[in-house]
Amino acid sequence: MRESPSKGKPKLLSGGNPQIAKADGDAPVQQYIAAMPGWKHAVGKRLDELVVATVPHVQKAIRWNSPFYGIDGRGWFLSFHCFTKYVKLTFFRGATLHPLPPIAAKDPDARYLHVSEADPLDEEAFVRWVEQAAKLDGAPLF
Repeated sequence: MRESPSKGKPKLLSGGNPQIAKADGDAPVQQYIAAMPGWKHAVGKRLDELVVATVPHVQKAIRWNSPFYGIDGRGWFLSFHCFTKYVKLTFFRGATLHPLPPIAAKDPDARYLHVSEADPLDEEAFVRWVEQAAKLDGAPLF
């Protein structure tokens, strides 16, 4: 992890996304969430809580400065990333979820959900998507 010399906290990249080194496990994901700025911190904490409650055996990792969630032997099913005005959730096989997450991706298999301060997380819909996504073969575990 690259740290700010003055505060010992992760550097925030564009949009306020924490810069966390690639690593496996809960600890780096918690480090990322702790470094999420402002209202985004509460969003990241709640996302993580809901995923763990819904999929207790979930695997976690940091890849490309983003938390990833997956199932051993099945791949990653979810990731999120901070942007200036929202947190972008990526369901890697979102095109097969019902109902579809609202935002199309360049990858025809993926779908996005944006959570903003003005447009908070619909927890019921999110949990339904996580339940479905965790049962699918996801993106390869890398």
